[in-house]
Amino acid sequence: MLVPVFAMTTPTASAVPLEAQTVIDPEVWANPYPFFERLRREHPVWLVPGLDMAFVATHDLIVDALRRIDDFSNHLDVLVATGEDGSPFLFRTDEFGEGTTTLATADPPEHTMHRSVVFPELVARRMEAMRPEIEAFIDEQFADARSQGNRVEWANTVAHPVPARVIGRLIGLPDEDWPDVMKWALHGGQLLAGFHTRETMNAISQENSGASRFLYTKLAEACEDPGDDLMGVCAKAMANDDISRGEAIGTLTVLLGAGGESTASLIGNAVRMLADDPSLQEQIRADHGLIDNFIEEAVRLESPFRGHYRQVKRDCELGGVSLKAGTTAFLLWSSANRDPAEHDRPDEVVLDRRLPRSHLAFGRGIHHCVGAPLARLETYCSLQRLLEDTSWFGLAADDPPQWEKSMFVRRHEHLPLDVIWN
Repeated sequence: MLVPVFAMTTPTASAVPLEAQTVIDPEVWANPYPFFERLRREHPVWLVPGLDMAFVATHDLIVDALRRIDDFSNHLDVLVATGEDGSPFLFRTDEFGEGTTTLATADPPEHTMHRSVVFPELVARRMEAMRPEIEAFIDEQFADARSQGNRVEWANTVAHPVPARVIGRLIGLPDEDWPDVMKWALHGGQLLAGFHTRETMNAISQENSGASRFLYTKLAEACEDPGDDLMGVCAKAMANDDISRGEAIGTLTVLLGAGGESTASLIGNAVRMLADDPSLQEQIRADHGLIDNFIEEAVRLESPFRGHYRQVKRDCELGGVSLKAGTTAFLLWSSANRDPAEHDRPDEVVLDRRLPRSHLAFGRGIHHCVGAPLARLETYCSLQRLLEDTSWFGLAADDPPQWEKSMFVRRHEHLPLDVIWN
């Protein structure tokens, strides 16, 4: 059962120059896969010229780095930014102040404690219990979509709002605040985009502080009367001295951003792939039992987060390349997920793949995404509803999709569809 993925339209891998400018080249990041293919073949651990940074591109070496927690720290100490002259440089996150080493960006034992606070509330059983609420949110957003007629802007009508509303409900935020939640969830990823100057990144950080102030107020209210949502869970953990107030705010901020951004990316990418491939769309339309495996292929082929940063804690080697302590490593999930050494027919949708969840799109090991079941469920419900409510949908020929300009996020900021409603 095999369906080809849409054709690549950017230059071949051999035409992509391996130079420092590549890491902030918008054309490369619009379609990075030829670049990744060359890295895997020629420089699996690529020391970026002019930067104290290494890109790690192959599945086996990324998994190796993930296992070596004594060599590679999850602390988000450094980000790529763009200088006034247009060249890349490394921006230290301590310019933002405290709060950058929580949950996803923490190491054991802190990470273990943060995860233990939220994980019981994010297991699959809790996610499945949210299905009626998720479907209700989708009902409301589909009413908006139908009101647009036969041309629907999918990204901002469904793909972005649904995850924001769901993560807001899970955290325990008022429903009327979901537009702000969506803005904060999507805005936080801009800090990791790589295309912003120091001045712009500081401005983004200041804007994001609005989310922290909002969460601080809501957490203070929850401390007086904790509920059974994540806000209440964090309030109870604070009362037990399991986490500090700053760690609670950091944890909620990470969940807000990751829960909104990654799922918005996945819902948009999955629908774009179906819209771009009529035969694949018809195959899944005829058999909704294929949706689950299609979601795994969509998240593998278009990983919502292209990669994550690691900091080299001590002098070591990876793939025969010497890395000095203090070097910033960027583990390229989206390259590993198309590595032919790990995945048969890596650039194709294979709906009967033997191990459909063997990808790294949700991370692996101690930092495997705690919200992966939620992302899958939201995407499943959105796709099923779209297939049930339409007889056909495709990309708008006169209004092409637009990607978020980022080396970190693979998300559509604009995704117009032509739709035939049932």
